[in-house]
Amino acid sequence: MTEPNRVSRFPAPDHQPAPGGIAARARAAASGGARYLAGLNPEQREAVETLDGPVLVLAGAGTGKTRVLTTRIAHILSMGRARPSEILSVTFTNKAAREMKTRLAEMLGQAVEGMPWLGTFHSISGRILRSHAELVQLKSNFTVLDVDDQIRLLKQLLQAENIDDKRWPARMLAGLIDGWKNRGLAPSQVPSGEAAVFGNGKGGKLYASYQERLKILNAADFGDLLLESIRLFRENPDVLRQYQSRFKFILVDEYQDTNVAQYLWLRLLSQAPSGSSLPGSTRQSITSSEEDGSPGLDAARRPGDDDRSVTVSGAPPKNICCVGDDDQSIYGWRGAEVDNILRFEHDFPGAKVIRLERNYRSTGHILAAASHLITHNEGRLGKTLHTEDVEGEKVTVTGAWDSEEEARGIGEEIEELQRKGEHLNDVAILVRASYQMREFEDRFVTLGLPYRVIGGPRFYERAEIRDALAYLRVINSPADDLAFERIVNVPKRGLGDATVQLLHDHARKRRIPLFEAARAVVETDELKPKARGSLRGLILQFERWRAQREVTPHTELAEIVLDESGYTEMWQKDRSADAAGRLDNLKELVRSMEEFENLHGFLEHISLVMDREGAADEEAVSLMTLHSAKGLEFDNVFLPGWEEGLFPSQRTLDEQGRAGLEEERRLAHVGLTRARRRAKIYFATNRRIHGTWTTTIPSRFLDELPSASVEITESKGGSGWGGAGGYGPSRFDNVESFGSSYSTPGWQRAQARRPGAARGGSEGGFKEEPSPFSGHDPFGGTFGRNKRGPMTIEGELVAKSTGTTSEFAPDDRVFHQKFGYGHVIKVDGNKLTIAFDKAGEKHVVDSFVQRA
Repeated sequence: MTEPNRVSRFPAPDHQPAPGGIAARARAAASGGARYLAGLNPEQREAVETLDGPVLVLAGAGTGKTRVLTTRIAHILSMGRARPSEILSVTFTNKAAREMKTRLAEMLGQAVEGMPWLGTFHSISGRILRSHAELVQLKSNFTVLDVDDQIRLLKQLLQAENIDDKRWPARMLAGLIDGWKNRGLAPSQVPSGEAAVFGNGKGGKLYASYQERLKILNAADFGDLLLESIRLFRENPDVLRQYQSRFKFILVDEYQDTNVAQYLWLRLLSQAPSGSSLPGSTRQSITSSEEDGSPGLDAARRPGDDDRSVTVSGAPPKNICCVGDDDQSIYGWRGAEVDNILRFEHDFPGAKVIRLERNYRSTGHILAAASHLITHNEGRLGKTLHTEDVEGEKVTVTGAWDSEEEARGIGEEIEELQRKGEHLNDVAILVRASYQMREFEDRFVTLGLPYRVIGGPRFYERAEIRDALAYLRVINSPADDLAFERIVNVPKRGLGDATVQLLHDHARKRRIPLFEAARAVVETDELKPKARGSLRGLILQFERWRAQREVTPHTELAEIVLDESGYTEMWQKDRSADAAGRLDNLKELVRSMEEFENLHGFLEHISLVMDREGAADEEAVSLMTLHSAKGLEFDNVFLPGWEEGLFPSQRTLDEQGRAGLEEERRLAHVGLTRARRRAKIYFATNRRIHGTWTTTIPSRFLDELPSASVEITESKGGSGWGGAGGYGPSRFDNVESFGSSYSTPGWQRAQARRPGAARGGSEGGFKEEPSPFSGHDPFGGTFGRNKRGPMTIEGELVAKSTGTTSEFAPDDRVFHQKFGYGHVIKVDGNKLTIAFDKAGEKHVVDSFVQRA
């Protein structure tokens, strides 16, 4: 088998010029005196020039790690220590790989060519697999499945096993399998306890069936690119030795974000080649335990284990350099293992650890705050960021009465920065949860302040929000065809493309809205009974909701619609990682409606928000989650929502305990170190969580900041803390008016119909009843709305004629595309009763027939 990019038959000679000798100095002079080394500080230069043996570069935020990594490659090439094809450089994104090549070209003064092994873990693994596909029961032209193809294949397997895919969704199984592959677990290695959590104990069997089916289809999923590469190396020592010999230098970026499978892959390649034995097959090195289902390398162990040897006896240490920051490991939720970087010295005995602590981004007070905060973590190697820059402004901590005042205060601070000449592109708001963005988006629209959402759509552009709004738009305007078409089969009702096309055809011919067409079609036999029943049920629901709109507050109506339509239940049953966040967003949407008098006013506001579309090069505030902010930097950073339960996230604490708390603290550290000149932390004393007002507790992280670098400031949001705090009156001071702010006839009728209304009305202040939208586990029960029978509508819903007279008359001979020939028995407006020659008597709309 011929491999691409084979090592030249004339490899680089083993003899190298002596460091500092005539040959080395002459070579350096020939390459321009190693201009690429100019400007490096002592620690950076040490990291670049330490080429022999394992090296761990602990690079804090803003310390120039990317420069170190690319300069190290340039130094290896300039010194003639390896050819480009003999360097394995692994990044996490294709963007990072492209940036590295660009920087190398600038340093060396020429285009960087012949570096086929600079890329992501998965792209490099894919290349290796295609070269040896037959050894893992694939062909070199195998297909890499996307998520949709995976889900479709898993649904087929669930059906074959007679497993209810509503109770055990295919997406949930896909998540489990991806998690197992990220940990380097083949089907036979999955612990029985984990396999039992899906499909009544059939999780392991389904995983094995899925892998078998992939082989039949000559396909692999994303996780297989690493998993099958690991198997290839373990089962074929000669192939592993070939790649171990090929790569004279290995460099890894963002090592703290590697998962177990990536760790295994690197550890196999980083062993020095041995002609007698394979590192993956010896007891003292990379082993795989099938008894307990653990992956190779005993990944559950911690630094300090002393029963594993990294290198084969007598073999020289591998030249591997890993760059990372244990204080910025924030992706544990997707499989990243911070322990990989913590145990580096144990995995590579004799490794040199170089700390980059000189920060070139942030001012002194920001660094002091971030460094002091992260020292409260126990699982870290330890380093302290410092700067030679000025101390700068202190980190500010501001308390607001509620999230609305928080958004108002931050908006005013941004406007003040603007007046002082700051650019909006240098301002960022970093939130812990995506639903926090809604408050800021609304505020910025009010202020006319341009903004952009990084790492995802704007709040009102999210799929779940658009779906919910489509339901409300149809209630508000039955003629809104675009909204009706969006949700006619969401959630699934068995109304596919053919049904929608039928409705469109009828609507065009009669020049009526889709909703009216649907009402007419369900009274005919055009649709199959099941589809006709589903569509009729949806129409009845909309008619009921429109009637309720007259007597029910619009916020409660939204809850009713999301519950009764099955939309909430759809996301509750979805076991994907983002399902809980989507449910939170829906709750935030309902909460946002409280500010408006009625549904029409709210939808009009949304149209204004959605209409705002700035130019690509327009100055704008950046709005994003803390996870999306990794690798970015801004002059001014606002950090809202520093409250217990929100940040640190209660969900993370409940699921991961202390490990989760430490990752949340690392996330706070990342947030602070995004700021170059100003970092401003906010928290709210009261926040609407899951529909209920809750008095919050400031985040524990605030007490972990150094008082010498922190300044307490007052909110500029206007309402302040209430009369007792001396910040001016709060709109909540007059609590008696809180419970009776609605005075519309519809609101009064709704209040009169509430249980207990006859016993003396509602109580004021914060004794309001919890919102019916609250209080339930996001994966269980209803959305939270108190169960009640649907409101009845007096009389019977009857499909109405469009008011036109049909051109057909009784006894007319007609032809129908589906039912064939027949004659008209009865005419009712535009609806015909026809006796077909073969199909019998049917009810159809006249636009679907023609004269015979």
